[in-house]
Amino acid sequence: MRKFLTVLAALASLSLTNCGYNAIQSQDEQIKGNWSEVVNQYQRRADLVPNLVNSVKGFAQQEKDVLLGVTNARAKVGSIQATPEILNDPAAFQKFQAAQGELSSALSRLLVVTENYPQLKSDALFKDLMSQLEGTENRITVARNRYIKSVQEYNTTVRSFPSNLTAMMFGYKDKPNFSVENEKEISTAPKVDFNPAPSK
Repeated sequence: MRKFLTVLAALASLSLTNCGYNAIQSQDEQIKGNWSEVVNQYQRRADLVPNLVNSVKGFAQQEKDVLLGVTNARAKVGSIQATPEILNDPAAFQKFQAAQGELSSALSRLLVVTENYPQLKSDALFKDLMSQLEGTENRITVARNRYIKSVQEYNTTVRSFPSNLTAMMFGYKDKPNFSVENEKEISTAPKVDFNPAPSK
């Protein structure tokens, strides 16, 4: 009887080590950590927006629509609570991603407008803000890549046998991941016209 219990205990511990529970826990924590970094970098970018808008406003007051677009996009980003719980709600995650995409587009339009103002481009404060924005965009890319990889690893674990049984038992589901919106537009190089239409 003692031998039987020892064998049973050994089998139970072996099955527990192969069930994937610890891997799921570890990967879930990794995702949360990587998500925090993504949110931090997006917040850093959002914090730069008011100074950037004010800097441009001083030189290009007539660009009110563009400046308002950036301000509104930033407000939309700020209205979304990017807590770790968002990772278990694909619709909320999609909303977060869409808001960040809108802010990216608004900032791109703002940067296109600034090309028309050589004095602004040579302003020390504006140059510093642009440098900070560029660095932040790079950090966002790195943070998103880390998050994407950790989600891929986690999603593979919760879908693979036998860890998928453990995931089902404890209610672990796939996590949403970043996707590329408008892939067709992104893959098309932007058209640049250096010859403005002649004025009438």
